[in-house]
Amino acid sequence: MRELNVVISGFDHYDGVDVNPAIEVPKAIAEQGLGPASGPDDPLDQVEVTIHVVSIPVSFAKAWPTLKETIEATRPDIVIATGLKHSARGVMLERCATNLMDTAKPDADNVTPCREPIDPDGPAAYWTRLPLRSILNDFADDSIPATLSSDAGTFVCNSLFYNLLNWTATQERVLGGFVSFPLVGPAHSSQNGLPLEQQIAAGRDVVREAVRYYLKPSSSDILIA
Repeated sequence: MRELNVVISGFDHYDGVDVNPAIEVPKAIAEQGLGPASGPDDPLDQVEVTIHVVSIPVSFAKAWPTLKETIEATRPDIVIATGLKHSARGVMLERCATNLMDTAKPDADNVTPCREPIDPDGPAAYWTRLPLRSILNDFADDSIPATLSSDAGTFVCNSLFYNLLNWTATQERVLGGFVSFPLVGPAHSSQNGLPLEQQIAAGRDVVREAVRYYLKPSSSDILIA
């Protein structure tokens, strides 16, 4: 049976957030696994997936080095970074990472970069390497509210996303992407947020489809525009 390594990261703390899905979702997936394959023709039936979870500081200087340390230790085939988007009403699949740090809000180190490139020698942006179309199809089957997001902003989430894709661009074959979770909230609420169990199901769908795509890539799985 083939073996694949998957790293899932989440930011370790958000002020005023008691239940952080960017920590709880990766942890639950690592503990509970991906669930059974859909059938003998499902690529998941022929693979053993090991999930590695890492907690990332909300720091421009420390976020990527922390993730990279885990990457170097585990040599993953797939890396999925996650974060929290307070204004989201559902799960947001980030399409694009831009080469820009620009914020009026300080990070955990009290740093507030203003219109600075992440990598002065890097490209303006990178597209995600996750199969967004197939992920959205799974979300629809599981009644998970979700949308595509044009970019991950200009705060630490985007900086981590850009550095991740900047690194994957140098690798022979590694998938990488970013998913933004909403606040944890009650079911059928008019406010922003989703129940934690629904967000865990969403995270599991993301990993399952990324693994399927890694094993059997198809252009029909991709949706970035």
